[in-house]
Amino acid sequence: MQFNDKVVLVTGGSRGIGREIAKQFAERGAVVAVHYNSNQTAAEETVAMLAGDGHIITQANMDDADGIKVMVDGVVEQLGRIDILVNNAGIYEEHVLTDISYADWQTNFRKTLEVNLVGVANTIYCAGQHMIKQGGGRIVNVSSRGAFRGEPTAPAYGASKAGMNSMGQSLAKLLAPHNIFIGTVAPGFVETDMAADILAQPRGEEIRNQSPLGRVAKPEEVAHVAVFLASDGAEFTTGTIIDINGASYLRS
Repeated sequence: MQFNDKVVLVTGGSRGIGREIAKQFAERGAVVAVHYNSNQTAAEETVAMLAGDGHIITQANMDDADGIKVMVDGVVEQLGRIDILVNNAGIYEEHVLTDISYADWQTNFRKTLEVNLVGVANTIYCAGQHMIKQGGGRIVNVSSRGAFRGEPTAPAYGASKAGMNSMGQSLAKLLAPHNIFIGTVAPGFVETDMAADILAQPRGEEIRNQSPLGRVAKPEEVAHVAVFLASDGAEFTTGTIIDINGASYLRS
């Protein structure tokens, strides 16, 4: 799979899964725009790791609709187009219904949905306008196993990812005639900064043993599937959701 001179925007590209996705696209010839929210240093470190030249960093808060449009339009202005959008940015915060106040419950739901679902929707809208004008594109959404199995201690996260799945499938049907194809990856636990604290707790061993492989996923394993979904020849996978959880959760 080669992406010579294709322009890829990776949200949440400064670390973890997003960083690995950026690296794998760059290794295959793409020019990558690495999005970050607050950690500019990490984004610059990611760009320094990328093969090839011309990569940039770009900033936006994913709960800021106007900021997202400025970011997307800025990438197009700097790099000429967006061929591939990877929606990887997201947040996860535990909020147990039996342990928190009503006000905190509302705050957590609002914040999580704004970033993980509405922010993704806005990014797709803005990038989609450019893709329609340029005759096509690819969109890859990074969802979660939690969209299917439930997230008892972080229900807003599970709800946001389930919403992402449904939105991606809806837009796959709408945008296919415009030569825009959408795929979704749904990882379980992955060895990232986001999951490090949980995996370091006593229940970390139980989490690893949920898979018959006895471990959690590596970021590069998720990136490999994201790259496949964005590749030429994968058009008929549009609307699909691919599980990357090491058989830790099987759905029919």
